[in-house]
Amino acid sequence: MAVVGEKTGSDVKVRSLCSMPFWQTTRASSSSATGSSMHSVHQQNQVVQSLDRSNHQPSSTVSSLAKSLLPIWKRLRLDPPNKLYFPYEPGKQVRSAVAIKNTCKSHVAFKFQTTAPKSCFMRPPGGILAPGESIIATVFKFVEPPDNNEKPVDKKSRVKFKIMSLKVKGEMDYVPELFDEQRDQVAVEQILRVVFLDPERPSPAMDKLKQQLTESEATLEARKKPREETGPRIAGEGLVIDEWKERRERYLAKQQKLNSLASAVSNVVE
Repeated sequence: MAVVGEKTGSDVKVRSLCSMPFWQTTRASSSSATGSSMHSVHQQNQVVQSLDRSNHQPSSTVSSLAKSLLPIWKRLRLDPPNKLYFPYEPGKQVRSAVAIKNTCKSHVAFKFQTTAPKSCFMRPPGGILAPGESIIATVFKFVEPPDNNEKPVDKKSRVKFKIMSLKVKGEMDYVPELFDEQRDQVAVEQILRVVFLDPERPSPAMDKLKQQLTESEATLEARKKPREETGPRIAGEGLVIDEWKERRERYLAKQQKLNSLASAVSNVVE
């Protein structure tokens, strides 16, 4: 009898589950389902609130994010595309050149910047190009003497040049303040690094540099010369000035005669 009266742990657990009323099990399952649904609703509310916050952000943040995702379209074409070649002449001021062409259908302003403004300058430092127009810019740089352990042409320069572009509305005078006023529309076209060439060793890069410098000088000299009058002279041009000169000459001659006559009369009276 004692053996029959013993109960194992598993029997107790089964009896306890069976002894639980049906409404309690239903309430427990319903409460767990309600808790999970409440958790999902809370997560949805958090997502909605985050979307509302993003919609209430300033438009500048959204526009800047959109610009960062958009590809950068080049407005200018450079030649050389990413380098500035300088003849290596230590202790002298040397020149480089880069051709800049506007490939847009609108006017584009460009501007130079350098990390060494005290030893480098550009001519011109900026300008406005019409659609399809090109220009050869000259860059001047002072070459510092090398150290004792450096080879002449192995001298590396940390100086860099940056060319920026900005679309403008039609023809206008170039002022550097354009890039400050429309800073959001400015694009960095290219960062050019300095490469030194041996002036005594012929190379395609050196030949091209000499050609570009010659073209740049010729263009500069042509701008300095006054424009020659190629068209026909307008009929009657200058007649007003010539007539005024003739009248003035006749007036002066008449005044001279009157003065001489007056002096003659005064001599007779005396």
